[in-house]
Amino acid sequence: MTARLPSLNGLRAFEAAARHLSFTQAAAELNVTQTAISHQIKRLEQELGVRLFVRQNRALTLTPKAAEYLPGVRAAFNDLKLATDRLLRREDDHVLTVSTLASLAAKWLLPRLSTFQEAHPGVDVRITTSTSLVDFQRDNVDAAIRYGRGQWQGLRADWLMADELFPVCSPSLLNGEKPLKCPEDLRGHVLLHTSNANSDDWRLWLTAAGLPADLSKQPGITFDLIFMTIQAAIDGIGVAMGRTSYVQDDIAKGRLVVPFKITLPADAGFYLVSPQARADSPKLAAFRQWMVASAQSKA
Repeated sequence: MTARLPSLNGLRAFEAAARHLSFTQAAAELNVTQTAISHQIKRLEQELGVRLFVRQNRALTLTPKAAEYLPGVRAAFNDLKLATDRLLRREDDHVLTVSTLASLAAKWLLPRLSTFQEAHPGVDVRITTSTSLVDFQRDNVDAAIRYGRGQWQGLRADWLMADELFPVCSPSLLNGEKPLKCPEDLRGHVLLHTSNANSDDWRLWLTAAGLPADLSKQPGITFDLIFMTIQAAIDGIGVAMGRTSYVQDDIAKGRLVVPFKITLPADAGFYLVSPQARADSPKLAAFRQWMVASAQSKA
């Protein structure tokens, strides 16, 4: 005899409550009331004939049977999502959604993207920017450009390029009232910083140059996006710590110069990352080939 499947709403409530270990947070995620979650869980427990949660001192814990049941429920919802994605993607085979950092998009990807569109006019490229890592099971994204060491479980990671760290400034600042002849001359200039992932760049470079790391704490200006930091350097506001991928075009066009010969190799690089299951789709394979060639080109 075939077992009757339990309520889908009950299973959704169970999975969300088990993930958060909170009826309140599960209710907020599913946009229902806490009372509704409680009723759905109670009804599911009645259907299954199994107790799923235990309340102890305002804490919510799973029963042993619920903990054993949960992975299968999560896998089932994931399979449903993937099947739906595959169904909808058949109608969107011409759309390629790529996630990247806003600064990398502005300073490196967008100036080159027209060459891909010229070669593949049938692919509708959509660029999204975020500082968070993409969740390919949740987000509607085909590929992402990530910075790291290329080790992401379950994902294909194709090497694009490495970065080197070095100061950059406007040509007008290089030979201005306070010329930049050696790294010690930085004491007389405004240092431009980028917060978050690049916040340690100045300290690392100063240490490599044999200068006190505390020099990075002298009064300066901090931006939350690196392309803003680079633009401030172009405008002659101060000296920025550049990364190859963000400044190579501005250096080539004379908007920025490199005042010192000391460079610091970064310990990671940029990768094009995609789920293994979708990595060989025609649109993604074409984009990967173009990305790798563009990253290797010095143009």
